[in-house]
Amino acid sequence: MKTGEAKLTVKTWAEDDRPREKLVRHGRRTLTDAELIAILICSGSSTETSVELSKRILASIGNDLERLGTVSVDHLSSFKGIGPAKSVTIIAALELGRRRKASRPENKIKIGQSRDIYQLMSPFFLDLNQEEFRILLLNRANKVISQHLVSTGGQAGTIADPKVIFKIAIEHHASSLILAHNHPSGSLKPSKADIGLTSKLCAAGNLLDIIVLDHLIFAGSSYFSFADEGMI
Repeated sequence: MKTGEAKLTVKTWAEDDRPREKLVRHGRRTLTDAELIAILICSGSSTETSVELSKRILASIGNDLERLGTVSVDHLSSFKGIGPAKSVTIIAALELGRRRKASRPENKIKIGQSRDIYQLMSPFFLDLNQEEFRILLLNRANKVISQHLVSTGGQAGTIADPKVIFKIAIEHHASSLILAHNHPSGSLKPSKADIGLTSKLCAAGNLLDIIVLDHLIFAGSSYFSFADEGMI
């Protein structure tokens, strides 16, 4: 910026170009990702507008909103004009979006294929940096009864206790269940432990007449299905 040259702020823009006014007049879907983030951070720095700053933040993660959901307060705070308070605001907004996806009604959803499981369960595993093991309980018509968090672990894995899993299934009168866990590493390949646990739970389910229909591994925006691969 040249000496004596005033920085053009968002407030000097035409009303239809200002993110807040644009949202009110034309609706939230007319805004770009950068404009939505600009509303959250309110103001930019002494050298760039909130929209320009937002574009730089997005560029730093390849304009990938999924990656934005995993960034830390420290990463966001490294940008001039973004302190801890603004960083927390962005992260909180993204978490609300994730929870909204995860809070849709589970009951009366019928599971017919692995993709149905993925669409229902993926929000629970989104942006996690530790492993979680969950189960989805179904009735005789393959309609969802409920889903439950069984255990959490670290980067290396988590332990799923068969006794805990089938206790929950029996208490909810489930006819069948689906296993699901994530790989924070991003690898979709099942480990020997994953295969062994699946085999053990399938055998226990057969004895209790609670069939294990599938086991999904979630990694990023993809999944691996034991049933699809003929491993159940």
